[in-house]
Formats: sequence, C-alpha cells, structure tokens
Amino acid sequence: MKAVVMRDSQLLVDSIADPVPAQGEVLVKTLACGICGSDLHMFHHCELVLSNFKRGNLPIEFDTQQDVVFGHEFCGEVLDHGPGSDKALKVGTKVCSLPFVIRDNQFHHIGYSNQYPGGYGEQMVLAEQMLMPVPGDLPADIAALTEPLTVAAHAVSRAQLVGGEVPVVVGCGPIGLAVIAILKSQGVGPIVASDFSPKRRALAEKMGADVVVNPAEQSPYQSWLQVAAPQGYDINGPMALLGLGPQPKPCVVFECVGVPGLIQQVIQSAPPRSRLVVVGVCMESDKIEPVVAIGKEANVHFSFGYTAEEFHQTLYALADGKLDGAPLITGKVDMAGVKGAFDTLAKPDEHAKIMITFE
Repeated sequence: MKAVVMRDSQLLVDSIADPVPAQGEVLVKTLACGICGSDLHMFHHCELVLSNFKRGNLPIEFDTQQDVVFGHEFCGEVLDHGPGSDKALKVGTKVCSLPFVIRDNQFHHIGYSNQYPGGYGEQMVLAEQMLMPVPGDLPADIAALTEPLTVAAHAVSRAQLVGGEVPVVVGCGPIGLAVIAILKSQGVGPIVASDFSPKRRALAEKMGADVVVNPAEQSPYQSWLQVAAPQGYDINGPMALLGLGPQPKPCVVFECVGVPGLIQQVIQSAPPRSRLVVVGVCMESDKIEPVVAIGKEANVHFSFGYTAEEFHQTLYALADGKLDGAPLITGKVDMAGVKGAFDTLAKPDEHAKIMITFE
C-alpha cells in the first residue's frame, strides 16, 4: 500500500507492506484522517516527545530508526477480518475507532507504532473491540473529527461543570476550538475565548464563542468580568479573596496552548476559586508559585485522552447534529500534500484542522 512515512526525519510518500490483521483484528481502508498537532510535535521533536512519554509512564513508543506512519484521527471502511474475529461489523461498514491495540499484554498506539500504521496510509489494522460503526450518512471527514473532539469532551468532563459557569478558553487552536464546540453543544455559556490570531478568533466565533478577545489588547479575564461578575467586583480585592458580598458566576479556564508560564499566568490572573483545566500539552519544564494558587484556592486539573463511552457519545453527537465540527476543517489534502500541510500548520494563522482524504 501507499503511505506517508516518517523516515530519516522526513515525510515521504512510499509503498510499504500491506498490514495483515491478526487474531481479533480488522483490516480497514482509510477514508479520511486528520493531521493532529501531536503529529507535528512528534515529527519535529521526536526524541524529546518519546522521552517525555517514557518519563510520564505513557506507553507510547517506537523505534525512530524504523518507518512510522502517523495518523490517529481517522475514519475507515472494513475490508477484512483477522482469524478469530467476531465479524460483528460486515465488510463495507464505515467505522471509527479508538486508536489503541492491546496485544500480548502490550499497548500499541495506532500511528505511533512501528507495527500499526496510522491513517496517513491507505490501510490500517485495528482492534475489533475498539471499532464503532459510523451512524447514518455522516461523512467520513466529519466522522474523523470524533477523536480530537472527544479529547475536548473529556477535558470538559474533567471541569466538573454543574451549571452556571462562565468558561474562558485560552488558545483557539484545534483543541481550543473543539472545547468551544463541546461547551456550546452542552449549552454552557457565555463562552469567552482568547487568541492572538485573528483567523483563529474568527473560527472561535464560528464554533460558538460568545466573547472573543485578542489578549494583546485586553485580558480575557476582564471580558469574563463583564459577563460573569456583579458590577464593581474586583478580582484582586479583599471581598473577592474572602468570598464576601455579591459573587460572580464560577470561572472555569481551559488552557489549550501548552507553553511554559501559562499555568502560572492563569492562576495569577483568574478570579479566586477558579477551576483550571490544563489541556495544552507542554513538553518543557514549567513552574508555578504555590502561594498565589493557595491564596486564590485555585483548582487545577490535568486532562489526558478520553474514555470509550465519551468517544461513542461524541461520534453520535456529530451524527445527530448536536455537535457541529465542520468549521474545524479548514483544508483537505491527499497523501502528496501532507508534507506541505505540515509546513502550513507550523503557521497558526493559516489553518485549524487539515484533513487527509482518500475517497
């Protein structure tokens, strides 16, 4: 089959061996696959990313001296079943899948594995137990958004929303935009969104943000005050610190950038008793000042991955029209265009999600 292969620190379109499904596995034809920011990080900083995964006890690893085919945001079509499969999903069924295979008590991440090529290739082998049929006539490119949108859905779940919160989304890249879409689909709002890029701010509005801020001109927390707090409320005043007098609606901040210093910046700037959900993946060391977080009684949650139930719910929310992910897709390429797409995505003003299509 043909695939976009990471080889010798390059992305090349080449012919590689067709994957063969083992017991309990299914062979699928790739229909669409999104290019994830994690793929860009892995391509440009492979050794650092793998080293950080190892230190964090995340079971994602591969031999960088061998070929790797990226792609974990995908939709495919069943071609064949491996031995011992239940064959519950017939050949020709359109499917999505959690991008994981557990074989011989070993964890493999589709797209970050030497053994399991991802959606940048024409075919994939997936675990039958991880497959989910795509409902109705949901287009393959929209179905392929299930994975990144479920990352956002899990982050929103980690926020433990109970109603009445006014969220602030810091960073309107693909994950920040996905968080906005999930919040909007759940009726949470008004939503304040912040990004330096005018194009990403425009996309944030399309995804459902109610107040969109350029942080170079105004603090998003000032905008939050205008929609969430009683008149005269002072974030840094003694009444706010002690929780006395008229209180604002609860503030929940989703940090979707992942650069050093941003967690501390949120703790410093957000109102007392805010909840911070860290979704952006920072690959460098960072530091905070605990005395500031203690004084504000800040709650900090870190979000990683998702559950199978969340994945299923997101897929069906897309199919039912409760969740609109279409504005996330700002470009489409074939395999020959992937290398150029990586270059383009290095410039945040250009695109949100570029989709590789095979149909």
